[in-house]
Amino acid sequence: MKKQFERPYIKKIKAGIPSKFGMNVQSEPLTHIENVAVADIVRKYGSPVFVISEKIIRETYSEAMQAFQTRYPKVQFAWSYKTNYLDAVCRVFHQEGSWAEVVSGFEYEKAIKNNVPGSQILFNGPYKSSEDLTMAIENDSFIHMDHFDELYMVIDVASRLKKKAKVAIRVNMDTGVYPVWDRFGFNYENGEAWDAINRIMMDGNLELVGLHSHIGTYMLSVDAYRKAMTKLADLAYRTEKKHGKSLRYIDIGGGFASKNTLKGAYYQGRDMVPGFDEYAEAITGALVNSEINPAKLPLLILETGRALIDDAGFLVGTVLANKRLSDGRRATIFDAGVNILFTSFWYEHEVHPAKITSDHLEEITIFGPLCMNIDVIREAIAFPLLKKGDNFVIKRVGAYNMTQWMQFITYRPKIVLIDTKGKMHIIRESENLDSITGSEKLPDHLS
Repeated sequence: MKKQFERPYIKKIKAGIPSKFGMNVQSEPLTHIENVAVADIVRKYGSPVFVISEKIIRETYSEAMQAFQTRYPKVQFAWSYKTNYLDAVCRVFHQEGSWAEVVSGFEYEKAIKNNVPGSQILFNGPYKSSEDLTMAIENDSFIHMDHFDELYMVIDVASRLKKKAKVAIRVNMDTGVYPVWDRFGFNYENGEAWDAINRIMMDGNLELVGLHSHIGTYMLSVDAYRKAMTKLADLAYRTEKKHGKSLRYIDIGGGFASKNTLKGAYYQGRDMVPGFDEYAEAITGALVNSEINPAKLPLLILETGRALIDDAGFLVGTVLANKRLSDGRRATIFDAGVNILFTSFWYEHEVHPAKITSDHLEEITIFGPLCMNIDVIREAIAFPLLKKGDNFVIKRVGAYNMTQWMQFITYRPKIVLIDTKGKMHIIRESENLDSITGSEKLPDHLS
């Protein structure tokens, strides 16, 4: 068969920022996801469509758990619901042994619906209503308090229920990473956290069971975790020394980075992000070398979200059109926009053609289909020319996109799970007009 003619041309490639390794080029075709052809996925489920690999979820979870369990005797993961609260995703993590970490009454109800025992739910977040706290106390959940007003409200609700509330405090601190995340929790350096601990210990309605911290998001410094754990362990030791109370757990939160590349980064994410072993070494090393009695070591809880799910998510879509911008740059328009790929605002996502293409690369800007100027998937990427109707795959989209996406201009698409045997399942249907307008009400004079 005669090959299609391609005109020769010379084009200066300047997309992105070169590192010492040169330009990063991501034009390798990604024709299959877990041995399922991308073309078959689009043919069966439409375009765009999110695809989640159950196999990658379980393998990543196992890798993370092994990193910590080989370094510390008591480890428990708690799946971060806000990262991806699709029931199918949550249940995979719960099958693997993960508890639930929630930050709202809505997420708490989802965890209960997913058959998570109340005693395996960590309730974080700066706002919990009186109804939320009542639900958590009655179900023996762990309430992570964020500020003194919440502490006093928990005392009031527990007193009314005549039941002790299991509580921990969230602690913020200087870990050498700036700006310091001091919006949430009680500060370590100014003594506020120690004050909260002493007030809790004096109140008969509360049982202090743990300490919690979440120092930031997409954290690249393992030393920051070492410093955080050192300070949390200090509080635990002082609590034991003053009150004779050994804490059940220390929760170091989440924030581990995925292999995605941040906008403006010099190196690619996969080349600079610490591995689970590095995070584990820093965290467990600080804990086992603290003053805490080795016979009374607390349970180590981790709320890792992004690093456990990002790799398992893919967005498959179709090219709608190509055009030239006024400055001569080529633009390609995808059928997936920032309304469903929210992380495009801070990541340089990996984009791959779904079939073998030309070796010629050109600098292009990738736009989504929205009638909004901000709908940009990639500002500049060295990429082969894809034609109208060609498919593409965007990698590492499992975290936050399916919780922060918006119903805006276009319908949100189906989400498909490929199980460990290669079978595909719809785990969330696409929207339609009825599902969007079903909760609307019309006044009589407009009916």
